[in-house]
Amino acid sequence: MNATDPIHPTPTPSSIHTEQSHIHSDLRKIVARHAQYPFKKPYAEHNRQAFALMMDAWAQRGFPPLILDSGCGVGESTLHIAHAHPDCFVVGVDQSQVRLQTQKTWWHASIPDNLLWLRADVVDFWRLLAAQLTEHKQSLHKHYVLYPNPYPKIGQLHKRWHGHAVFPNLLALGGTLEVRSNWHIYVEEFTQAVTQLTHQTPEFCGLLTNLEPITSFERKYQARGEKLWGVRFVLHGSAHGHI
Repeated sequence: MNATDPIHPTPTPSSIHTEQSHIHSDLRKIVARHAQYPFKKPYAEHNRQAFALMMDAWAQRGFPPLILDSGCGVGESTLHIAHAHPDCFVVGVDQSQVRLQTQKTWWHASIPDNLLWLRADVVDFWRLLAAQLTEHKQSLHKHYVLYPNPYPKIGQLHKRWHGHAVFPNLLALGGTLEVRSNWHIYVEEFTQAVTQLTHQTPEFCGLLTNLEPITSFERKYQARGEKLWGVRFVLHGSAHGHI
């Protein structure tokens, strides 16, 4: 699929229940407002501590290219990403300690030593990391946001990442940004919001085919026969390298 083509799904089984059938009419206005007024919510102390822990672990490794797996859940995706990128430092962040501490009995290989799981709220974590990277004129190598809560009710746009006040900070992290969802409208909206603020078109946007699942959600959706959608941007304007 061409990166600029709209997504036109055919009817398939779906676990998304919504009355919204198109990109939300308020999206452009909300994205513009959040870009104009920086998000200044105070940081929670436990998120500051988690960020400091990550920075220390990254420094101990000599600041290799950094990959972020945001909302990693039980951490299966973090394991796959770390295994596929042995020269990078991969950080999986989730707000649930219970999910992060789940026994990885389904992982039959050794645990890569280039990863860190971190309990933190990504709203604070993204802002702290964006400030750090911007100060040093650096960016992420890659950033994965896999199957975030779609908040599919029409009145929940502000809870979706592209409608949230933290969205400009998410983009400020730079690097190759990949989002996946089982709701095509989420991907369409995310794509429009990124393009609105960066004036960039995606490297890929459309239906994900021949996909080897790297999260339990991905595996569950595929087993149900649901279509999966993704978008990938290579965000410009930031350099890669050491802090």
